[in-house]
Amino acid sequence: MKKYFLSAIAIAGLGYLSMVGYAHFFDKSQSEKLYAATEVPQQFKPVAKVMFDNGCQYCHSPSADIPGYANFPIAKQLMEQDIAQGLRSFRLDRMFEGMKDPSKLSEADLAKLEQVIRNDQMPAAKFLHIHWGTRPDADEKQVLLDWIKQQREAHFLPQNTQGTDAARLVQPIPDVIATDPHKVALGEKLYFDGRLSADGSVQCHTCHQLEQAGVDNLPVSEGIEGKKGGINAPTVFNAAFNKWQFWDGRAKTLAEQAGGPPVNPVEMGSKDWDEIIARLDQDEAFKKEFLSVFPELSQATVTEAIGEFEKTLITPNSAFDRYLKGEQSALNDQQKRGYELFKNAKCDTCHTGTAMGGQSFEYMGIYDDYFKARGTDLTDADKGRFAETQDPYDMHRFKVPTLRNVALTAPYMHDATAKDLKEAVRIMGHYQSNKDFSDAELDDIVSFLNSLTGEFKGRLLTNEKMK
Repeated sequence: MKKYFLSAIAIAGLGYLSMVGYAHFFDKSQSEKLYAATEVPQQFKPVAKVMFDNGCQYCHSPSADIPGYANFPIAKQLMEQDIAQGLRSFRLDRMFEGMKDPSKLSEADLAKLEQVIRNDQMPAAKFLHIHWGTRPDADEKQVLLDWIKQQREAHFLPQNTQGTDAARLVQPIPDVIATDPHKVALGEKLYFDGRLSADGSVQCHTCHQLEQAGVDNLPVSEGIEGKKGGINAPTVFNAAFNKWQFWDGRAKTLAEQAGGPPVNPVEMGSKDWDEIIARLDQDEAFKKEFLSVFPELSQATVTEAIGEFEKTLITPNSAFDRYLKGEQSALNDQQKRGYELFKNAKCDTCHTGTAMGGQSFEYMGIYDDYFKARGTDLTDADKGRFAETQDPYDMHRFKVPTLRNVALTAPYMHDATAKDLKEAVRIMGHYQSNKDFSDAELDDIVSFLNSLTGEFKGRLLTNEKMK
């Protein structure tokens, strides 16, 4: 009996080592093939080599060739799960696109990559059991970290701002953004102008109230004739730092975003922009002022003016900004604990950059099924980025909201599920970070998030409704 048992162990061991050997040669051939075929600038080739040499493509590229053993029943199921999880978190092909075109480079992807390198989190342990030697060594890690820092310095640090640091995932808000004051003045008037709506009853300010931290504090906004939208309205403050606008990212600029609500039948209800321009054109005084700045009165120039005004809606000089600039006493002890918890849970990989958000679209429910637990029917608003791209990869993927002034902008989530900030942190910890925070930890993180309230026009931003 012992003889048979030892024979079985020997056969199993031999089979295992054969699989490891097969995986080694398969990995090597794949790395060489992909390295030769991947078109990125020459200076970024070493980065691509590190990624391929360590097998990152297997779980982080949508069409990677995978080893033959992946067809075995148990292995197939495990690998399909790993690939689905990997693609939800990080796309290697998108990173290579960003190498070729910096406008497509994701600040969040840089942050995610940096986190897993510094914490030795990739490849996963079960991958290493078969793919020996695929964990990056010290030199390979340094290649990636140097590249990340270079890209952050070149493309993502706010200009003319004290306290920026390319070695940190979040940055302070600049005191000002360059704008044209004449366009800003016109944009401000239009922001409060009901003539953008069909019956004059709805302004941009109706749903994005400046005295309420740029929101209306409603689960969904009320538009013309009391009609209700399908999604929670995000704040207009610091929207200038978003890479995209709207939860689904259908607008790339503030001006493009401003063009949507006026002709949305549920929001402002105008028939089309020709109708809006005709109303504005009847105001001779306004038209004279407008044409002294712009060459014509049109959708493009009106939305440009609104967008230019919205660039001024930034809130620098929060307690956290002052802390980033070196003022250690700007945060109290609880807030410092909360910041450490925030970083340890890797919240700053998605809530990254100057706005601490707005830089990527993330899948809602990485570690658990958010929509199943919510217990309500799915809506069109739950589709997220998919509504814009029709790419199945983007289903339930939403633009990460800014955390700036987040203590003032309840309710939270695209569906307004969380009525207060503590609940929002609990939800995000569980579903996005795989962390079930204690009450004390939740309180610490909420205290930290309160330090993100900044100043507008030299005064600490408030929300009159929440007083």
